[in-house]
Amino acid sequence: MSRLRLQRMALPVATALLLSLATPGAAHKHHSILDEDEANKPVDSILWIHIFLQIIVWGFLFPIGMVLGMARSKWHVPLQSCGFVFTLGGYILGHSHGGRSFLAGAHGVMANILFAPIFLQLGLGIYLKLHIHEETIRPWAVRAHGVLGKAYPILGWLQMLFGVIAFRGYCRGGALGQCLAHYIMGSGFIAYGIIMAIMLLVGENWIRRSKRSPEWWDSWVIMLWGIVNTFTEHHGGDWSVKDMQHTVMGVIWWAGGILGIILARNNQVSILAITYAAFSTHVTMSLKRTVVPALIVIITGWAFSNHAQALMISTNVHAMVGYTLMMAGVTRIIEVCFIAPKYTPLPETAVADDNRSEHTLTDNTSNASAWQTSKAFRHLPPFLLTASGVLFMSATDEELRFVDGEGMDHVTYILLMFSIAFLIYSLVVSLIRIWARLSENASSSTGDGSIELSTASKWYAPVPGTDAEAEAARHVIGEDD
Repeated sequence: MSRLRLQRMALPVATALLLSLATPGAAHKHHSILDEDEANKPVDSILWIHIFLQIIVWGFLFPIGMVLGMARSKWHVPLQSCGFVFTLGGYILGHSHGGRSFLAGAHGVMANILFAPIFLQLGLGIYLKLHIHEETIRPWAVRAHGVLGKAYPILGWLQMLFGVIAFRGYCRGGALGQCLAHYIMGSGFIAYGIIMAIMLLVGENWIRRSKRSPEWWDSWVIMLWGIVNTFTEHHGGDWSVKDMQHTVMGVIWWAGGILGIILARNNQVSILAITYAAFSTHVTMSLKRTVVPALIVIITGWAFSNHAQALMISTNVHAMVGYTLMMAGVTRIIEVCFIAPKYTPLPETAVADDNRSEHTLTDNTSNASAWQTSKAFRHLPPFLLTASGVLFMSATDEELRFVDGEGMDHVTYILLMFSIAFLIYSLVVSLIRIWARLSENASSSTGDGSIELSTASKWYAPVPGTDAEAEAARHVIGEDD
């Protein structure tokens, strides 16, 4: 390896170390107690730069860099390196601002914790660029680098949420429990919508290889979350109406989740089908789908829509959360029953290629109009789940008291939250398209200096190359997806 290449790889590390060493000198102390003047000072320009810089880095640069890494693009390393440098610069700005002061909280603690995955990921990336220990350490380093990189959007979401909480001074004292309930469940709805979008748009072959329908996975998550919810909503003492509602909601989740798992289990076919299959070699078995998870979402939405609150604006926002969840459940039932009723499992000898599609998400792929309709419709359930998550995260008492005090009505507030949901889903779809396009163009050879293993390795399956047969079977996410 040339000296020039080593110097280029050492530059991000040296920059990071210098910035981290410079940070303590610029840092200010977080306060455990604030007087009214400190808490109400204007926010200075340095803090605003910190906020917008970190939103750009963790909300856009790192997720795009993650997708570029998954697609093995040559722009992955430069983009992530810029993200590391901007993150450290933003850290310094966050500890150098004047103006308004803030109480110590999770945002500041998380900022320090984030240095661990940042430097670990940076070190793994440099180590993989060296292409050493090919048969011993490197396979595990590739796995660790991939897992850690995919965790960056989650870490970024968590830290940005902590930043909003710190900026507004929310979730302290008796408000912590409500914050946890709204922010965890709201984030869960958003994650559910994102995962559903990935499965419906580019995850068809993964589902077929797993030999489990999407609802089987949904039902397991719903059941486990219901168990947790059942035993965490009541904290001793007399049972309030809200305690009973929240606890019973957990009960219906794990009860419905069990039914969903049973109905979506493998090899759920009739005796007649089994008998017929024994005498025929042309029987096509499909993964069993069920509407139970969607039905649970509808019932949950109905409960939210009737969840009375102290403030009228809070009651209206909770009602809209419920209506949005019910729409998500109804559209999911339509998708399961009419748009994409079955998945055909891939045979054991099939190539593990997520860029090929036989359009098994619809029964009549020869009908171009029906196929276009199905592609448009399948965005509805994940978007509505994302919107319901954003609405629920914005429905805490502290947030709505602030909104009510500013003279904003529930219609304006709900429209603002839907605008945020549109932006989040736009980013998700854009990332999916970037991955699909770059993976489509990727070569099966990794001899171009990428961090991945060679094609002969047993540790991963590279993106297959282009051939005439693949071109005929491949489905590309286009402008109408």
